[in-house]
Amino acid sequence: MDKNRYVDLLVDFSFKKIFGTDTNKAVLIDLLNTIFEGKKVIIDLVYNKNEHHGDNQEEGTAIFDLLCTGDKGEKFLIEIQHSKPSNFKKRSIFYTSRLISEQAPKGKMKEWAYNISEVYFVAIMDQKETNDTADKLISDGRHLHDICLCYRSTGEIFYEHLGYTYIDLTNFALTLEQCSSKLDKWFYHLKNLQNMASLPNGLEKTIFELLYSIAEYTKLSKEEQDMYDEALKRKWDNVAVMTEARESGEARGRAEGERNKALEIARKMKADGQPFELILKFTELSAEEIEKL
Repeated sequence: MDKNRYVDLLVDFSFKKIFGTDTNKAVLIDLLNTIFEGKKVIIDLVYNKNEHHGDNQEEGTAIFDLLCTGDKGEKFLIEIQHSKPSNFKKRSIFYTSRLISEQAPKGKMKEWAYNISEVYFVAIMDQKETNDTADKLISDGRHLHDICLCYRSTGEIFYEHLGYTYIDLTNFALTLEQCSSKLDKWFYHLKNLQNMASLPNGLEKTIFELLYSIAEYTKLSKEEQDMYDEALKRKWDNVAVMTEARESGEARGRAEGERNKALEIARKMKADGQPFELILKFTELSAEEIEKL
């Protein structure tokens, strides 16, 4: 395997290594604060359970359950995950519901009075959405989706302490030179760090200098390199399988569309009393298909 200087941040192993360890939490804090854009300001965080889900090994997701402390002393929970997009809406609701329900003390509900902490969910997606229309985000090309509970009729926020942020990097297409904000630069590096040759000018003495220093492939131990290589191979294999499936589905869709068009033409030609042989010639349908119309 060809080795890039820097690891791919969106491979499960390296995502956990860079963002899921206490020694690197300054990097994750900066990323989250940049995403929240002042709505929340994290000054410290604790990893409650790295990958607490463990319910389905086929998910292949990296999930962090975080207890955060804000600049006003408030405590709140964040679930951050790098995940495949299938069923992500339902999974988002499931994970945040669990974070909320797990706060309930055993046998002391009356004294507790539902004094729940704020809960936020952040998902970073780098694969195309599935064909499940119920699971699709708004298809307007945006790469950042900020979602909350609100009144359907007015848009007024109903409850401000539960929020969902979806980052769809498949829609992020800026070059580094086009990135005008820190948020854009973070998205760029999440998607493209593995293709960089060195730290770009202008990013010295920033959080990105730290990111580059800890994301070098050669800084991994031999065991970690083997684990990363295997995880990277799995990612490539999954992408190849998904690409083949998508292209196969598109081809089937085109073929079905062409057949439906031919059937419609055949119906019209039969209604007009056109000769059977002429219908066969122009539609390329079988005689049996035409007879059934």
